[in-house]
Amino acid sequence: MAEPRYEDCVFVNIPFAPEYKPILDSVVFTIHDCGFFPRCALEQFDSGDIRIEKIIDLIKDSKFGIHDISYTMLDPSSNLPRFNMPLELGIFMGAAEYGTGVQRQKEYLVLDKERYRYQVFCSDISGQDIREHGGTPEGAIRAVRNWLSRKRPEYRYPTWQKIRDRYLKFATELPMYAQALEQDIEDFTFNDYSSIVSDWLLVNSWRKKED
Repeated sequence: MAEPRYEDCVFVNIPFAPEYKPILDSVVFTIHDCGFFPRCALEQFDSGDIRIEKIIDLIKDSKFGIHDISYTMLDPSSNLPRFNMPLELGIFMGAAEYGTGVQRQKEYLVLDKERYRYQVFCSDISGQDIREHGGTPEGAIRAVRNWLSRKRPEYRYPTWQKIRDRYLKFATELPMYAQALEQDIEDFTFNDYSSIVSDWLLVNSWRKKED
């Protein structure tokens, strides 16, 4: 597969906690359905690379970023909060502010469960493009579709409700893909899932219906 273009790539910074998987899955589907390409730290497994360097490389290669900062729970094993999502948001913001060339074209969306909740724990990002998802895939689809649709105003996009309905249809068909691949859905890697979404959309493209 050809390397995706910088202007098509969306860096996805969403918690990897199990309870966030439905949101991550729905966001990946929405990015693909809007004609963009999701990038995520989960796509690389080479243990010879330093994790932060992987993340920096992915951010460098992505014009857009979606950052979910809603995970504020304490880690049950350490009783301490995890700061990976705000860290990656900060790196992305720094690249946009201090980078050169295409890096200064970067744009990003910040997600939280409630639109103004961030003011309690991350008030320095006031003034950024922050949208709420209510902790649901439906809310995430709405926020991401509406944001991405403004990046290419010359394109026609389906409503977020139609993308939601398509995502739900895809989710019901996903077990058949797993069976064909002789895999368990729970064993899908990020790359597996992203590729299956892409393949499904080739057959079920809304653009064909719009033409």
